[in-house]
Amino acid sequence: MFFLVMGVAGLLLKYLEISPVAQLDWWMVLTPFGMAVAWWAWADASGYTKRQEIKKMDVRKQERLAKQNAALGIITKPKRK
Repeated sequence: MFFLVMGVAGLLLKYLEISPVAQLDWWMVLTPFGMAVAWWAWADASGYTKRQEIKKMDVRKQERLAKQNAALGIITKPKRK
């Protein structure tokens, strides 16, 4: 997401001809978009995206179970790691 924001900011500054970005070549302004594509390709190929999604689901599951147990009056001990 960072590369995408930097790319959009660079495009806007280049289009509005705001210095020092106005003097840069177009390939330098468009480089963050290429880096964003490379990042997303790596994240998907390595499984990084899926691991992050699973972590979020596990946290939501634990919160949901804790809420249900509290509603039932069940006190549970935290799991040891």
